[in-house]
Amino acid sequence: MSKTLVYIAILLVLGFGIYYFIIRSSGSPYSASEAGFTVKDTGAIGKLFLVAGNGESILAERTDSGWMVNKQYHALPSALNLVFRTLATQSALYPVTKAAYNNVIKGLAGDAIKVELYGRDGKKMKVIYVGGTSVNNTGTNMLLEGASTPYVVQVPGFTGYLTSRYTTTLSDWRDRTIFNMPANEIKSVSVQYPDKPINSFEISRENGKLEIKGDPEITKNLDTPNMHRANLFLGYFTNINCEGYLNGLPDNDTTIGKAPKQSSIDLVGMHGQHQHVDVYWMALNKRSKNVTAADADVPDDYDADRLYAVTNNFKDTVMIQRFVFGRIFRKCFEFFQYEAPHPAKK
Repeated sequence: MSKTLVYIAILLVLGFGIYYFIIRSSGSPYSASEAGFTVKDTGAIGKLFLVAGNGESILAERTDSGWMVNKQYHALPSALNLVFRTLATQSALYPVTKAAYNNVIKGLAGDAIKVELYGRDGKKMKVIYVGGTSVNNTGTNMLLEGASTPYVVQVPGFTGYLTSRYTTTLSDWRDRTIFNMPANEIKSVSVQYPDKPINSFEISRENGKLEIKGDPEITKNLDTPNMHRANLFLGYFTNINCEGYLNGLPDNDTTIGKAPKQSSIDLVGMHGQHQHVDVYWMALNKRSKNVTAADADVPDDYDADRLYAVTNNFKDTVMIQRFVFGRIFRKCFEFFQYEAPHPAKK
């Protein structure tokens, strides 16, 4: 009995020694050339190029004005952060089994997303082929360029599919900013309601002074313009984002063409910047909250939470939330309502 205990103790010591000196010290039991899927210093990355099997591609580059996508658009920070977090934490669990090897290689050859990573100096860091889910659905099949063996890769604490994080869909990568202009840089704002022109208005700045314009027949009977509210309103045009892009969806033009216009918004900056947005009502659907409870500001046939918008010189169709844009959808008379002065601070 005592000899058995001695043998067990020796085996435990040997096992701990193997773990500590080989696995723990190296961070992985596999060679970096075959299974080096982790990029600890993502700050060293200067460019990513992702290509899917269908030819769809994304080029994300670090520039003086921030990360750009396909040399045209600012990158969506959350998309970049997700890729960087994945690269920094993903690691090889084990090589794919012999039984699965041929199928995995075939899948990687046909459907893998090729992820090329370049340093700030432009030199290639590594190339990873990101495939489908593993046989037991606990990880993702990946292969390093130049390696002979694919591995099942996983992010610690996350059991599932990593391929979707390396999306090559442009709308997943594009920044969703519609308006982002500080109040002191705004020259004018116009909000026009084609179905209710009585509510339309324009706020402009000339020689440092604000002016509020509306239908003369309406404003002549209202109180003195409320400049406090006008100043607050100009502050609403920072970090106003859309929910997502709808470009390329089937029948998109037909859907928007049939929708009545809710408003047109024009934002002009001191340096000539101009953003024009046309907003359209979205038809009522099963998820619309106002199916059961009417909204006084929304016609009964249309969704109270979401609307369509066409922006960026009519190039992009997007979905916006009324929760985000609601502060912009003001009415002319609101800028002429009397407001008691705020008490002075003691």
